[in-house]
Amino acid sequence: MDCLVVGCGLCGAVIARHMAERGKRAVIWERRDHIGGNLYDYVDEHGFLVQKYGPHTFHTPKRALYDYMCRFEQWQDYQLTCGAEWGGKYTPTPFNFTTIDTFYPPTEAERLKEKLKKEFAGRETATVVEVLEHPDPEVRGYAEFLFRNDYAPYTAKQWGVPPEQIDPSVLKRVPLRFSYGEGYFDDPYQAMPVHSFTRFFENLLNHPNIEVKLGIEALEHLKAEDGKLLLDGKEATFPVVYTGALDELFGGIYGALPYRSLRFEWRYEEKDSLQPAPVVAYPQEKGYTRITEYKKLPVQDRPGTSYAVEYPLPYREGEKLEPYYPVLTKESQTQFARYQALADRIPNLIRCGRLADFKYYNMDQALERALETVKNYNRGTALDPADGRSLNLSLKRHQ
Repeated sequence: MDCLVVGCGLCGAVIARHMAERGKRAVIWERRDHIGGNLYDYVDEHGFLVQKYGPHTFHTPKRALYDYMCRFEQWQDYQLTCGAEWGGKYTPTPFNFTTIDTFYPPTEAERLKEKLKKEFAGRETATVVEVLEHPDPEVRGYAEFLFRNDYAPYTAKQWGVPPEQIDPSVLKRVPLRFSYGEGYFDDPYQAMPVHSFTRFFENLLNHPNIEVKLGIEALEHLKAEDGKLLLDGKEATFPVVYTGALDELFGGIYGALPYRSLRFEWRYEEKDSLQPAPVVAYPQEKGYTRITEYKKLPVQDRPGTSYAVEYPLPYREGEKLEPYYPVLTKESQTQFARYQALADRIPNLIRCGRLADFKYYNMDQALERALETVKNYNRGTALDPADGRSLNLSLKRHQ
């Protein structure tokens, strides 16, 4: 082989395809029993296409990224709608003027909406962090109401730490709308695969220069030591693309990086609809955070409904859990920087992906990161996502 790729998620598969199209033989090691990483989907026993690892849709503001996805699957327009429910009331998310009408008395609601339009004139959205810092007490009170009833309890369950310890970027992911507009994303390209995400991966990996090996735990064979990679005890001189947790590659010598995992409780009911939107958060319910109704993701016209109740929990290596989300705090990012420094010393190690970069990526961000990685690989450099520095890879002898 000319290149070893650890992990068959989006980043690993895209990089393997790039190598293959340039005449390199790429071998992918995947510890799970399927391709596609967290995007893996399948048809359940009730005939519904479901996503094993939680809801995903593709959305991006960039035509080039959408065009790349279209190379390997047909796509249909799909605008995701989400909601939240507490106190027996439902509201769309991101929170909008419907939220205000739902939870405020009519006169107070009208005054608040007018004030928001005035204070944020010319803007469609703002982050809850911005509104929490607003000098007007009524505007600030609206954000405090949402934070108290949704952001804070949801964050505490999802991340297992108080909201004030979480990186502000996490709280900024769901903005407030200053209109009645709905839809979770505003990107011009929003789509779901016509067939499945798994079909997309099958097409992406369908190349004579790509070999996929499932059920292989890479870290039983691969070890990072003294600025080099050892494969079954011998130094690996070819490029190794690593998409897994970086602390685990280095044996956790600086301690385990914090991740959150998930447990899904799968259910089926003989009813036409379970909830108003495909994905609904339940911030004040005990234990679980949200429910995804897959009958609506994408729309599937058949009797009954299949859905998954999502329970967050801490990730611990060796417990057969998936490290879904890096817990981004000042302490964890300082800890990751130490592992990153070790990785930067290994010239043939190419790290890429949510786990390897210790970053929260949407699908389009992961795709862009993979494409940027291979572009820089062709130039003999890799881009460090932490600060944009280019690192000399010294890989030209392998090309």
